[in-house]
Amino acid sequence: MKTRAVMFTEKQKAEVVNQDVADPGPGEALVETEISLVSTGTECYCYRGEFDEGTNWINWVRYPFAPGYSSVGRVVAVGPTEGQATVEVGQRVFAGWRHCGHAVRSVDLLTPVPDDLTAEQASWSALSYITQSAVRQGRHVMGGTAVVIGLGPVGQLVTRYLGVLGLREVMAVDTVGGRLEMAARHGATATFEGSAADAKPFVLEHTDGELADVVYDATGHFSVLPLALPLPRPHGRVVLLGDSPHPTRQHLTGDLLTRQINIVGTHNASMPPEHAWWTAPRQIRLFYRYLQQGKIRIDDLISHRHDPEDAPTVYESLFKDRSGTLGVLFDWRS
Repeated sequence: MKTRAVMFTEKQKAEVVNQDVADPGPGEALVETEISLVSTGTECYCYRGEFDEGTNWINWVRYPFAPGYSSVGRVVAVGPTEGQATVEVGQRVFAGWRHCGHAVRSVDLLTPVPDDLTAEQASWSALSYITQSAVRQGRHVMGGTAVVIGLGPVGQLVTRYLGVLGLREVMAVDTVGGRLEMAARHGATATFEGSAADAKPFVLEHTDGELADVVYDATGHFSVLPLALPLPRPHGRVVLLGDSPHPTRQHLTGDLLTRQINIVGTHNASMPPEHAWWTAPRQIRLFYRYLQQGKIRIDDLISHRHDPEDAPTVYESLFKDRSGTLGVLFDWRS
């Protein structure tokens, strides 16, 4: 059978193409996509196509490149299996596949979605474990303080998790007022509209002059690290969860040595030994549970919904300016 798929055929060019889809083999399932979430930061970097040599980006992004990693759909066929199948036809599942209408995936990579959650909610599953992995490595304690720089989709989820943890102060820093208003409704106790370069007085004000325990750089932009380093207290932490395509342009400041700041890099679901039990599927299931309990709400994070056929104009628009977006979806059901 044939299916539609979004493809970056070359640098800064997106197309919708037709691809062949094989029948599912043993241990595989054919999934018909309902919703796929655009990871606006990552996918815009992939679309732009400019990376430092020797980076993960150089090895990963090769044109033609299939973007996307957070889709939800229904199982429409299951390959031959010995014993009872772990997924059933008609079941809604999440897996990290691309923006395409159908995909064959190993059943081991599929996470069943509870019946009381929507495809739109489940489409955040990949970002849910990426951000959850970062928050776990923040090593927070009750009554602690944190700063989140960059309130795009990633920063919004980090803020929600920090709100669940019960921190005393969750401070959000961004240049876009609308994103700060969203963060204030979902976990942020204080917001600062402006550059992180000017945020130190704000952080001092909300931490009794002590600065923050943990600062999250959720921007993925090389210029932010030196702006984040002055904001944690002595022996505090800066958590990098945005993968800059230009790490050679990131610079340290004297804070690293003189105030003994710890910098922690996090990437996808890779976890240190003390957190190894929290695999991606376990973190996704916890995310679903928080949604069911009402501890986290994400429906209002969806700012744009598009037909996949509009992908060329969607990516060009995001490339030019994504500041007015948060959750951008492709709806494959239309």
